[in-house]
Amino acid sequence: MDKLSLFGLLIAFSGILGGQLLEGGSATVLIQGAAFLIVCGGTLGAVMLQNPLPVFLTGLKMGGWAFITPKVDLQNMVYQLTAWSSVARKDGVLMLEGQIANIKDPFVAKGLQLLVDGNSAEKIREVLEVDVSAYEALRWEGARVWEAAAGYSPTIGILGAVLGLIHVMQNLAEPAKLGAGIAVAFIATIYGVGLANLVYLPIAGKLKMIIMQQLTMREMLIDGLTMIANAENPRFIESKLTGYIS
Repeated sequence: MDKLSLFGLLIAFSGILGGQLLEGGSATVLIQGAAFLIVCGGTLGAVMLQNPLPVFLTGLKMGGWAFITPKVDLQNMVYQLTAWSSVARKDGVLMLEGQIANIKDPFVAKGLQLLVDGNSAEKIREVLEVDVSAYEALRWEGARVWEAAAGYSPTIGILGAVLGLIHVMQNLAEPAKLGAGIAVAFIATIYGVGLANLVYLPIAGKLKMIIMQQLTMREMLIDGLTMIANAENPRFIESKLTGYIS
């Protein structure tokens, strides 16, 4: 669980609610079911219309990464590749075959299998880079789902404001109903702008950072496997791969 993300979200919403209370307003005024339905429903529909189903579902799934971040341990990858290179240099790459079944990451398992099968460094790089390109393309599109939501949300909020004002104009003869319509009008705008800048854009930004970390790990793996295939010295491999760790 990424405590910083949860804490940041709490601080953002607490700041808004705290400011509302300090100005003498009520927190309950910000709770408007109609405005929430207009903004969230309209934004969701627009995003679904823009994206193919696989991209949309991938984007939703990736949204959880902002709070439960996938572990990317570059240092452990350096240790693993260095250990594999030592075994391959001493006993041959076939001795690594028994480790494939214990690897949970399909990309890592595929790379090691290519190495064990005796493929050249060029062939290993060629095959794995195709996987990396496909992985990268889908994940970037998934992150853009949240960027799209951030783009549509404020506009849908304005649409909600217009609908609220229409409601107000229809009830000018009944002053008791004017307050609810005006509340929906302004609260819809708050929801649209607030969700875009406090939720959707930060999630999109964090997803991009996580994707970059995952791509770095995959590039590191490719470099390490190709160096093992070329029978490079384990200490040289470790030295080079350490450069990936900032």
